[in-house]
Amino acid sequence: MKRFPILDEKWTYDYGVVFKGMELVWKITGDHKYYDYIKQSMDQFINEKGEIRDYHLEEYNIDHINNGKLLFLLYEQTGEEKYKKAIELLISQLKTHPRTKEGGFWHKKIYPDQMWLDGIYMGSPFYAEYGKKFNHPKVFDDVAKQVILCANHTKDPKTGLHYHAWDEKHEEFWCNKETGCSKNFWGRAMGWFVAAIVDILDYMPEDHKDHPEIIEVFQDCIEALLRVRDPESGVWYQVLDQGHRPGNYLEASCSCMFLYAITKGIKKGYISEEKIETAKDIYKGIITQFIEVREDGLVNLNKTCQVAGLGNKEKRDGTFVYYISEPIICNDLKGIGAFIQASAETETLS
Repeated sequence: MKRFPILDEKWTYDYGVVFKGMELVWKITGDHKYYDYIKQSMDQFINEKGEIRDYHLEEYNIDHINNGKLLFLLYEQTGEEKYKKAIELLISQLKTHPRTKEGGFWHKKIYPDQMWLDGIYMGSPFYAEYGKKFNHPKVFDDVAKQVILCANHTKDPKTGLHYHAWDEKHEEFWCNKETGCSKNFWGRAMGWFVAAIVDILDYMPEDHKDHPEIIEVFQDCIEALLRVRDPESGVWYQVLDQGHRPGNYLEASCSCMFLYAITKGIKKGYISEEKIETAKDIYKGIITQFIEVREDGLVNLNKTCQVAGLGNKEKRDGTFVYYISEPIICNDLKGIGAFIQASAETETLS
């Protein structure tokens, strides 16, 4: 908050990651400054008509849904109709968003016929919260479909890990032409996926027919991730299963997302309480590997991959070399948001 007194540059999904962390801290501490930070920042984008600055529905970019999760909080706290109108605007995107033949949301209009793990985080928790809070139970069938389709198409049967993305047509230059999957297991992609699932389960009715399967997907992911966790540092590599390869590195954002999912999963009963000590060890690893306290008292989060994607540019080919080539930066908002969320969940873990 000292570095970024307000987040108002553009409607970008990483703001939502930070704001959800702030929401958790507000609820834990009761300090209203965290809520005020969210509201003041979000109000830079939402006008009285419920229109969103820098948002263009016709782009059909699933990333642009993520910040909408904060609109529920703001509507509940203020009762102001502009937030409800903005929620409905984002829902109108999901109602018309392009889909695969099986009904999975395309990641973006510019990435046709593709589902990415990232996209489940960007769209489905918002969609599920809408279903619960606005009493649209049919939404849960669609939310479950997104998770299950993405899980089934991206899972590697040998490791239990999930590939970053899947091309329905098996044609993209980055995909395996037999499976349609990308080539590697990128840490943050799986981070988005497990964080999404544990958040979706906050809203999905326990008696929904797909509830058990979604929990099973979540549990399988966590087990697979724990198998490839680096035993020495206690955290995870950028390319999850290739820690031995030169150039690979311990990466902050995915490690924080995994910890968030694990600690929240323990609290919700999806993961055994026997994993509490594991969670604490992961937290220690994150502090040791990534956190730096400066002389002026400010805290740095180091070693976050700035961005990684597939297609659009030839270098974004999903190879190991590609994933380790993207910039590694300090205090990336995605990493900061994930760290705040992970810390909030872990420090309230009894």
